[in-house]
Amino acid sequence: MNLRQRKIQSLKKLGKWFMDLELNKITAELLNKIQSNNGWFTKWNLITASNAWGKALNDIDIDLWLKNYDSAKSSKKIGMILAGNIPFVGLHDVLSVWFMGYKGHVKLSSKDLYLLPLIINFLENDCPETKGQIVFINDKLENLDAVIATGSDNSARYFDYYFKNIPNIIRKNRTGVAVINGTESKDQIKSLGYDILAHYGLGCRNISKLFIPKNYDLNLIFGGLFEYSTVMESIKYVNNYDYNKAVFLMSEFKFLDNGFFMLKEDSRFSSPLASAFYTEYDSVKNLNIILEENKSRIQCIVSNENKKNHIQFGEAQNPKLYEYADGINTFDFLEKL
Repeated sequence: MNLRQRKIQSLKKLGKWFMDLELNKITAELLNKIQSNNGWFTKWNLITASNAWGKALNDIDIDLWLKNYDSAKSSKKIGMILAGNIPFVGLHDVLSVWFMGYKGHVKLSSKDLYLLPLIINFLENDCPETKGQIVFINDKLENLDAVIATGSDNSARYFDYYFKNIPNIIRKNRTGVAVINGTESKDQIKSLGYDILAHYGLGCRNISKLFIPKNYDLNLIFGGLFEYSTVMESIKYVNNYDYNKAVFLMSEFKFLDNGFFMLKEDSRFSSPLASAFYTEYDSVKNLNIILEENKSRIQCIVSNENKKNHIQFGEAQNPKLYEYADGINTFDFLEKL
């Protein structure tokens, strides 16, 4: 078995590790560090992310993802600047660099200092030839051949300037969109509730924008959200809900509220935490124009329609390995270096 084959086997084992992950597999000391470092990383949030990665790293999709790519060792150094909004965010980039054999210099978010090193430790133990290939850097990233950086629109402007002289992928704010046509079943609307509130709404694939037909009953959306009212067990979520509700009230905005989530009519795409914006549409043609004009703001679209670039309700947090963030193929980018 050559190195490429061993790496593929290690990734398949990692998928099974994620699927079987119970938090008792993580030492109590490490779990305490993880949750002390980031109060959003509750047991529910960690298991939600772990299940999504276990589902993604299945044998069939790993083979499809990697079938056209080699994993020869390279001396080129790839910098990766990761976000820390949800557990294991940035892992796709790290796995891509690891598989292709580049040297990865990773700048972790201060909000997520422990999860990615845990995964690299797993891979190095299973495939010792890759030991030292991915390293975690505390200081400034320097002497890079390329960089992949994820952050806010503000940080992206800094990244664009700082890394302007080397090949780069700079990811900015994006969000998930739901297209409602009024024919959705109760189960589909409940699945939409998961798309909205998984990871407490903190991910770039969480739904924060709803397009609804005229006269649509928004109480149906609240009904789908009800099962996830347990988000209020998180004091951080409660604080954000209370704060953003106060802002809405003081601004005299019109909005709907179910006690843990708010819906506000607004043309914007990215809503504050514990809320979603909605817009009524009068025709599918006009809606498609809006979606096309704003595609740079959209990470995914959920609906019950069989359309290109649309996914089913409940699948927003389950992208395939070959469904790349922002539509940029990381492997193709790395191959051209």
